[in-house]
Amino acid sequence: MKGALVEYGLSVPPLAVVFDFNPQTISRTRTITLKAGTAPGTGGGYDFTLPTETARASQGVSVQPETFTIEMLIDAQDRMHADAVARTVGIEPQLDTLRSMVEPKIQGPGGLQLLSSLGQGGERAFQRQEHASVLLFIWGTHVLPVFLTTVKVDEKAHLASLVPYQANVSLTMQVIEGNNPFYTSEKLRQAISAALNVTELAGVALGGSI
Repeated sequence: MKGALVEYGLSVPPLAVVFDFNPQTISRTRTITLKAGTAPGTGGGYDFTLPTETARASQGVSVQPETFTIEMLIDAQDRMHADAVARTVGIEPQLDTLRSMVEPKIQGPGGLQLLSSLGQGGERAFQRQEHASVLLFIWGTHVLPVFLTTVKVDEKAHLASLVPYQANVSLTMQVIEGNNPFYTSEKLRQAISAALNVTELAGVALGGSI
């Protein structure tokens, strides 16, 4: 299967990267920040006894948005013999698209999003009239809204014109965990999947007790 990053919006130029994806190269991270109490016995969280009291133990806890880091190989070598564009520009269009995804945008005519460097942006990136791209990270059954926070490119091979045709790319994304249809659907999918696990465990326990 192929994965993809697609900008959610009307953009000039339209931004999308499709790539072959090995799920073994994905890293998902979620962290919790705990602010413990200063009273005796609260160094690792507040005290509790009954299940109905466990909310007390997590007073001051904040959950950070989930992040994804993926490693992928972008390679035009297998297309060069039949694709004149690949023979000329290699993988530069894909790399330029990824770079454009992390550059600030401004609102252009007709609601189109433009790179701020092409418009009348301010002196500093991400000023009030500028914004980051909202992207959809599409991976199997997952369609997640994300901000692309880091793009790291290691070019491995070049054409005679010094245009790259092979590169290792590392992308870090932060999930937008707001009230949007994509994240809501992902949470629903997650809840259903977790329920299937509970059902499976119950079946195993029941089978073992017979």
